[in-house]
Amino acid sequence: MPSSHQDSLKNSKKVFHVSEEAGIALFEPRPSPSFFSEITGNVVFGIEERLLHNYLLPRDCPRVTYYRGDKTTEEDREQFFGESKAGFVVIVESGWYERIKGTTLHCYELPGNGFALLDECAGYYISYRAVEPVSVQPVDDIMAELLRRKVELRFTPSLLKIAEAVAKSTLNFSIIRMRNAAV
Repeated sequence: MPSSHQDSLKNSKKVFHVSEEAGIALFEPRPSPSFFSEITGNVVFGIEERLLHNYLLPRDCPRVTYYRGDKTTEEDREQFFGESKAGFVVIVESGWYERIKGTTLHCYELPGNGFALLDECAGYYISYRAVEPVSVQPVDDIMAELLRRKVELRFTPSLLKIAEAVAKSTLNFSIIRMRNAAV
């Protein structure tokens, strides 16, 4: 592991991993499913609590998530939030509604002190070591959990145009699992 990562492994934030699999006793480092130039080996991914809602969906569910950042323009705020008071928006395809309703997730809290920040906008943290969870909480009602977190959950027949518009905006965003999106 590069020394810059060793120096940055002091993390005081809570870090989580969400899975449809129950009973994970140890998270082993694996190849990253996406390219990040900063990743130099197999890793365990974690997500900070502030953006945990982005992963409170079935793993393969395509989604567009966004929130206002320091550089978000008033025009983008108006276009993408309108009159909404929500701090975060998660948009999924309507075809995933039943699967979301029927899925139980397992939210594992991980010890944050072994993780390094990878992407602040997305809330991604990584560890090059195997990680034992501190605790696990089942999430039986995904939509209720998202609403409890004051996330605006939207459904749409297709994510393609909104994903393109969000990617061109000044919002902070994550576009996840689009390879599974309907055309």
